[in-house]
Amino acid sequence: MKQKLGLACALLGKPRLLLLDEPGVGVDPISRKELRKMVGCLVDDGIAVVWSTAYLEEAALCGTTLVLNEGKLIFSGEPAAMTAPLAGRCWQLRDSGNNQRRLLAQALDRPEVSDGTIQGHHLRLTLREGAQVFPPELIGAPPGTAWAQVAPRFEDAFIDRMGGGPGGQSVLARHVRAISSDGEVVIEAHQLTKKFGDFTATDEVTFQVRRGEIYGLLGPNGAGKSTTFKMMCGLLKPTSGRATVVGLDLRHSAGRARQKLGYMAQKFSLYGNLTVRSNLEFFSGIYGLTGAWRRSQTATMAEIFHLGPFLDAKTDALSLGFKQRLALACAVMHEPDILFLDEPTSGVDPVTRREFWTHINGLVERGVPVMVTTHFMDEAEYCDRIGLVFRGRLIADGTPDALKARAATEDHKNPTMEDAFIALIRGTEET
Repeated sequence: MKQKLGLACALLGKPRLLLLDEPGVGVDPISRKELRKMVGCLVDDGIAVVWSTAYLEEAALCGTTLVLNEGKLIFSGEPAAMTAPLAGRCWQLRDSGNNQRRLLAQALDRPEVSDGTIQGHHLRLTLREGAQVFPPELIGAPPGTAWAQVAPRFEDAFIDRMGGGPGGQSVLARHVRAISSDGEVVIEAHQLTKKFGDFTATDEVTFQVRRGEIYGLLGPNGAGKSTTFKMMCGLLKPTSGRATVVGLDLRHSAGRARQKLGYMAQKFSLYGNLTVRSNLEFFSGIYGLTGAWRRSQTATMAEIFHLGPFLDAKTDALSLGFKQRLALACAVMHEPDILFLDEPTSGVDPVTRREFWTHINGLVERGVPVMVTTHFMDEAEYCDRIGLVFRGRLIADGTPDALKARAATEDHKNPTMEDAFIALIRGTEET
């Protein structure tokens, strides 16, 4: 709604040129689709639009695309010209089993691979120029798994132009103690409800998250995701229902529970007037780190997240990508048992997003369960299970592939995660 209001205000003077600076940041897929449609109508009416975006599917719809890196122009032209060099280099490993995180980590460490992502039960890889696909068993794929060639996307081309994504191994995960991934339930909501006066923000939401699992909480803006997150972190007291974390009831033991979890808020919530070093030291103290361990963890986080050159800079002076790196560093420096990430990559460039998910996947492999919200539907594919929230209620719960299957039709047999998100929300609206 804020973005629509901003667009309406920008059009009051009947401009011939419209400048849109990342209008889709923090906006759900339905609203982004509506925004794109509105802008398309403006273009048809003769208004020129300059649009900056972190969502590369939006860049792919533009007539001319400029790609910048460190202040330099690295591409200018039609999006199709950007993706053309990747013809024959994008592949999908179909039905690769239940160990996609490990398979992806193995694949990203191979010299042939420029980039890779998880797509439900599939892996999607971009090969370097001149490279050939390798036998799937070399990365531990189950017998009978085969490659299928897929069309390149603008994001594949962007990552390739940047020299490829990060490797598959997380330096952060190597510095975190391993926790036994025995499948125990460590996060649980039972009929969780939060009311603000007569408004019900979260309405009898029930779910469980097991150790070593990524659980994604998706939904339109205002659906109740962040309210649910805050209750699960002990920051909001439920009106009714129960929320437990590692066996602690958050209604009675919120303080003890908060010492065991890491939380990265939806909006940047660190102290902008403090230096990067001061933020790291402050949050390490909040989480009970003292003495040599505190100094060691502060130095380690600065190294892992490439914050060294900025330690004495005011946090407000950082770019969004480095602010998010700092926020994640503060959330994990005490080696939490559980990690809550509320839109951790909102507005962040695709390479940094890959870096974040390498760390997230690495932590989960070490036994740390993660709850995450995101408006990037490709990121939702990394989740083991997804809970879809609409108007405060949980309307769907299942694997990414199961949710996509619910949205499949005779005319559209292979919907994307974005297709599934829109179809399930609109199907609920109509009932």
